[in-house]
Amino acid sequence: MNTIKVEKKQVQMVAHRGVSGLERENTNAAFVAAGNRSYFGVETDVHKTADGKYVIIHDETTKRVTNGAVDINVEENSYDKVKDIILPDLDGSTSRQDIRIPLLTDYVKICKKYDKKCVLELKNHFDRPDIMEIIDIIKNENYLESVIFISFDLENCITLRDLLPSQPVQWLTASDDLTEIKNTLYKYHLDLDIYYERLNQEFVAELHANNVKVNCWTCDDKQAAEKLIDMGVDYITSNILE
Repeated sequence: MNTIKVEKKQVQMVAHRGVSGLERENTNAAFVAAGNRSYFGVETDVHKTADGKYVIIHDETTKRVTNGAVDINVEENSYDKVKDIILPDLDGSTSRQDIRIPLLTDYVKICKKYDKKCVLELKNHFDRPDIMEIIDIIKNENYLESVIFISFDLENCITLRDLLPSQPVQWLTASDDLTEIKNTLYKYHLDLDIYYERLNQEFVAELHANNVKVNCWTCDDKQAAEKLIDMGVDYITSNILE
């Protein structure tokens, strides 16, 4: 089993939660799989545990990624309750000891080792001190210049823009109100990360004319990706396309 190759031309491909079509999402195994391939960036999601550790997981709870075996809310529990959970491989087996919930530092170190951009989603709303702490964690790894921040929470994006005026920050959205989207992007000087089916070539061209970069999620269909490439998007985020 391997990734599905596309003729990406000018587009930068981003591995969604690592290469989650091949490895359990948001694990070191998925990040290394992306590192060993031609991806430009590796996307992931960060939450904060009750005792202040920044961990990599998409959902607030562990229920889905453990196939129901363990159901705890990571933001309401300490890191000690999270770190020893063995996640199932994609075939459901739990024999691999390396498939666990990583720390933010694990993810950054892997991206740095393989020279991949971090595409880091602040999953829920973070207060300003938390965002500052995330930035400091990445700075301590000397890798801030290789990070693209993304978030559905507009306040997170606004705070990031204030703290890091020149940093790439993409507002995540699935909205089909393209006028509202572009007005928000222009107002706060943000780039876009949008559900791929919302895009059309005219909208992409208008954003580019206003110096807004366009990322889109999560496209696993090769023909759809080829259409996005023809539209001129800047990034495509995918579980399996490379």
